[in-house]
Amino acid sequence: MTSITVQSIEACFSDLEDPRVIGRCSHSLNDILIIALCAMLCGAEDWDSIAQFGHAKASFFKRFLGLPNGIPSADTFARVFSMLSPRQFESCFRRWVEGLINTERHKLIAIDGKTVRRSHDRRRGQPPIHIVNAFAGDTNLVLGHLKTEDKSNEITAIPELLERLLLRGCIVTIDAMGCQKAIAEQIIEQEGDYVLALKGNQGRLAQAVETFFDKADQEGFQNTAWDYYEHGEKGHGREETRRLWCSDQLASIEEAAQWKGLHSVIMVESYRKVDEKETLEYRYYISSCEADAKLLFDAVRHHWRIENSLHWVLDMAFREDESRVRHAVAAENLSLLRKMALNILRQDKSTKLGIKNKRLKAGWDEPYLLNLLNSWDV
Repeated sequence: MTSITVQSIEACFSDLEDPRVIGRCSHSLNDILIIALCAMLCGAEDWDSIAQFGHAKASFFKRFLGLPNGIPSADTFARVFSMLSPRQFESCFRRWVEGLINTERHKLIAIDGKTVRRSHDRRRGQPPIHIVNAFAGDTNLVLGHLKTEDKSNEITAIPELLERLLLRGCIVTIDAMGCQKAIAEQIIEQEGDYVLALKGNQGRLAQAVETFFDKADQEGFQNTAWDYYEHGEKGHGREETRRLWCSDQLASIEEAAQWKGLHSVIMVESYRKVDEKETLEYRYYISSCEADAKLLFDAVRHHWRIENSLHWVLDMAFREDESRVRHAVAAENLSLLRKMALNILRQDKSTKLGIKNKRLKAGWDEPYLLNLLNSWDV
């Protein structure tokens, strides 16, 4: 049987302050965190299932945890995670991720928000929590997150989340909510590049960029220096074609000078045909990158992946939207625990199973669970 040491996991959480009264605790904080992480890896979704997993695997945990008073109860897990500092917990998570990922390996960072829909508490007038996530699109790993009061506050949360990340040499992609001059400037000052979606919130700039491309289209893209890339997919009765044009000839766009580092503008045409129904959409972006159509296409496309590779997986494989943990702090910490488990499962290359089935396998196969835990050691 593969053995495990937990020193590396304990080291990751070494800066996490125990919020409980010293001398009145029956269970160590590290024991609680490690059991909760293992339970999350193996399919648990709430405090009851985490505690039940712990009791079912008590002999397993006794091999490497102290457990002076046995397995904690569901109330203990709920109480501790409602008291832990989300900021400190997320800081520990990021420190682990920074060791897990060599910064040379990921170059694309998508920033986008997700609401945990059933975390609301109507009786107390508490809305569901909304979390802004940082996701490495080329490695499929979560880099960090930050809770906001609601979706409208993403503008204030994004700069704080960016400040916590290593952006040097990376391209940061954000949807129209984050298309702000101050955010663009911050990314440049942190030695990164940006690709920001344009919509009505930047009315004059959005209109100027759209007019720029309309004129170019009328001229057959002949009178301006352009780069172009096209990608098509077919299958299962669906046909999709995406075409991207970009240019760094910005003299006619007066607003461009107000954006630090702005170097190119982008138009993406998305054609989609399902059965006999056809749709055609146009999206516009600004970027600090050079006008390299393939590079920019990859950045835009990887941003779309945050929905399928992170938000959808959290809902389908971890049932996040169904979670009824209402305490805002506990809900935020539990969301981070899911992402911790997701990163570990994503790093595992020993099986070709999907995330949901990897969780089932971890619950059934202790050697596999041990291998997942040992992968923590970086």
